[in-house]
Amino acid sequence: MSRALVLNASYEPLGVVSDRRAVVLVLKDKAEVIHERDDRLRSERRSISIPSVIKLHRLVRVPHRARAPLSRRGVFLRDGHRCQYCGNGAESLDHVVPRSRGGLHCWENVVACCKRCNAAKEDRLLAETSFRLRAEPRAPQTAIWIAAAAGRVDPNWESYLGRGLAAAG
Repeated sequence: MSRALVLNASYEPLGVVSDRRAVVLVLKDKAEVIHERDDRLRSERRSISIPSVIKLHRLVRVPHRARAPLSRRGVFLRDGHRCQYCGNGAESLDHVVPRSRGGLHCWENVVACCKRCNAAKEDRLLAETSFRLRAEPRAPQTAIWIAAAAGRVDPNWESYLGRGLAAAG
């Protein structure tokens, strides 16, 4: 089953819900359809377009999250599924400062990595190797979590999530 992006009344992305939940929100007049799919939900007496993006009628207050939680899928999305040492396809994660050397398990210390580079780096610091980071690892924008939760990003979502996440998902 597909999913729908839920936007706050201010067009800020809030999360992802199932198609059925999106239709229920629209039918209960709690949200309006911004983008719809070609598919339809049918009952005995009704046929309803399945929404791809819905916007809530009322503003929902969301507590400010200081940092998004670290996840494997999130790191791969942030790094574009590319090894941050050689640029090949990434298959694993690497701690820039190894945990055995006091490195933290946080956004600024975890990068996507290919198996070859990960095995070659082992538990050494970058200064002890010939490896160089292609980009400084940082905590991503909040919108990447919506893409990570969805697994697959609908092209209609890109303008609301930003940074070309439709290509990454």
